[in-house]
Amino acid sequence: MTTKANATDDSFHVFDTTLRDGAQREGINLTVADKLTIARHLDTFGVGYIEGGWPGANPRDTEFFARAQQEIAFENAQLVAFGATRRAGGSAAEDPQVQALLNSGAPVITLVAKAHDRHVELALRTTLDENLEMVRDTVSHLREQGRRVFVDCEHFFDGYRANAEYAKSVVRTAYEAGAEVVILCDTNGGMLPAQVQAVVSTVIADTGARLGIHAQDDTGCAVANTLAAVDAGATHVQCTANGYGERVGNANLFPVVAALELKYGMKVLPEGALAEMTRISHAIAEVVNLTPSTHQPYVGVSAFAHKAGLHASAIKVDPDLYQHIDPELVGNTMRMLVSDMAGRASIELKGKELGVDLGDDRALVGRVVERVKERELQGYTYEAADASFELLLRGEVEGRARRYFRTESWRAIVEDRPDGTHANEATVKLWAKGERIVATAEGNGPVNALDRALRVALERIYPQLAKLELVDYKVRILEGRTGTESTTRVLITTGDGDADWATVGVAENVIAASWQALEDAYTYGLLRAGVEPTE
Repeated sequence: MTTKANATDDSFHVFDTTLRDGAQREGINLTVADKLTIARHLDTFGVGYIEGGWPGANPRDTEFFARAQQEIAFENAQLVAFGATRRAGGSAAEDPQVQALLNSGAPVITLVAKAHDRHVELALRTTLDENLEMVRDTVSHLREQGRRVFVDCEHFFDGYRANAEYAKSVVRTAYEAGAEVVILCDTNGGMLPAQVQAVVSTVIADTGARLGIHAQDDTGCAVANTLAAVDAGATHVQCTANGYGERVGNANLFPVVAALELKYGMKVLPEGALAEMTRISHAIAEVVNLTPSTHQPYVGVSAFAHKAGLHASAIKVDPDLYQHIDPELVGNTMRMLVSDMAGRASIELKGKELGVDLGDDRALVGRVVERVKERELQGYTYEAADASFELLLRGEVEGRARRYFRTESWRAIVEDRPDGTHANEATVKLWAKGERIVATAEGNGPVNALDRALRVALERIYPQLAKLELVDYKVRILEGRTGTESTTRVLITTGDGDADWATVGVAENVIAASWQALEDAYTYGLLRAGVEPTE
């Protein structure tokens, strides 16, 4: 099906609730500045609505609404304030929480309403009729004040299962009172796609209301449930960036939008915005201080990564044979992973990706394949260490390993002091540009001491190394012998301010494995800087 909608076209809503529902994820604690930054990213991406939080209930959210309207010139999105219907027994016009929603200045207000009869009686401690009146009164009052109103029917699907007629009466009441959209919420996240589609279809037929969907991911079906609701006629989807949210999260904004645009043929974003999706996803992950999921659909770094030799052979002929879309459509890229599963096509494609010309030398490619398989048998991994693989590949192409220095010896000492502290010292002896260099340094741990000693030794000769920084360090004990006799693999990530690269080392000694990875890291850093090898 092909439909046309966008952020300014009211026929279909992409509604983001990262700043409210997404912020309930364990480990996320957003400052007002964080929320403003995320709101800018979401507006750039082109969502139609950004739910900023609950003004009046949370001082941080109250401040966010005040600052957002002063500091952000929204191009695509409208700001949405979230709150509850008035209290039982009162009136919306006199309810301080309802007034706080109006004071937020948000042009759109989302009200949460109880749609489950037991929640009305046990949580709100009021009657079913009074709950309907709370919905009617609050929606009507906000509409009279000139605000657009959406209503979230909390626990709708569980309430529908318990008392379908009452759940539908909440929808009908909200819609007749002036709510533009009534959102059916799978608050506990227990629904499956076929169930969602059946319920949404029935509620549309029985109430005539315009419906939306808000799906939690407790069954792992939030994205599928959201699309099932769209299939049934829902025209409003509520999602969060990267699926952030309480418990296991919410429907992930990015695969939902990608599916709508690329699979359903709907235009729900401004022109060109979909190609920014991977960047936006990663930028928001940085703001919330969570590592981007490498295996997230569409935007993960592994979403279009290929490892098996059979796949690579087909991709060499036509990438579409093993990819459901062109990764550039969502701002991602295809990657070839090199491992013991690699064949000739994998090596050829990876060489092309790295800018290493292998020509038509089948013997060369065959040597690289065998070398990779031999090294991976020893415990090396190149799918996670592109820099080490590129050095291996260039060594085969050029006929010798690329060297900027030659190691004579190194040692690391850990001193256990009487006061319970430890001192870590490393000494390295190197040859570089015909000069023998001895350097010693202390560090926070033996590997850090080695890194500093290597830097002290080489920075005078290679000032380009001053930019290098050890970004990440991972150790894994490999299968085989047990305990302290096990083979160890070390992965080191290094950066120069412009890019990061990973290198690998394997040895029975964790420090020796670390030294191998450090040597590769410095060698690759000099290669990136355009320095010619001297050894």
